[in-house]
Amino acid sequence: MAIRTFGLTTIALPDLDEPGLYLSNVDSLDSTRGSVQDFAYGNADLRSLDLAETQLISGRITGIHAQRTELESVNLHGVEITSSDLGSARWAESKLTRVHVRDTKLMGAALDGLVLDDVLFEGCKFDYATFDKVRATGPVAFIGCVLTEATFTDCDLSDVVFSDCQLRLTEFGAGRYRDTDLRENDLSQIRGVAHLAKVRIDPGQQAHLAEALVNELDITVGDD
Repeated sequence: MAIRTFGLTTIALPDLDEPGLYLSNVDSLDSTRGSVQDFAYGNADLRSLDLAETQLISGRITGIHAQRTELESVNLHGVEITSSDLGSARWAESKLTRVHVRDTKLMGAALDGLVLDDVLFEGCKFDYATFDKVRATGPVAFIGCVLTEATFTDCDLSDVVFSDCQLRLTEFGAGRYRDTDLRENDLSQIRGVAHLAKVRIDPGQQAHLAEALVNELDITVGDD
């Protein structure tokens, strides 16, 4: 098991190179048994990646480029997703446990009803993505991610870490943000400041939040 720590949050990630674990190459993530385990899948250009009612356990997904992605009730446990482009992803009603998503594009993705536990998103692009009713039930971090005009609605992001992320016009709607760690980010262009009760920031970010609030309320600042 690999461990990564960000601020006060420690995330347990899959160690797919541990002794005794052998990953078999597979041509598809579909399975009549409803689960795929100890697998390696990658380097494929797909018109669509459609999965439903599936468990992916202990595996590596690398270099997948899909024009369209539809995932319904697809649970991941001990999975790495790297260097992939999950175009126009729609991912709903699924649980991710000990998952590491790195250098992957989920631009315009609709993430609905996901439950996250020990999940790290690192260097990912979530431009224009929508997070709806996403719940962090364990450690979760977004590190070095781009979330331009992404929207969080009715989410529970308690204790989630955002670090070194691009949050231009990122909107935080109604939800739970107790101890959400927003340090080490430029917050001056975020939206939904009024919803961010009980978050964690650095002293220097107070000015960022004030600027964001002025912009959101379309306040004119002048001497005359």
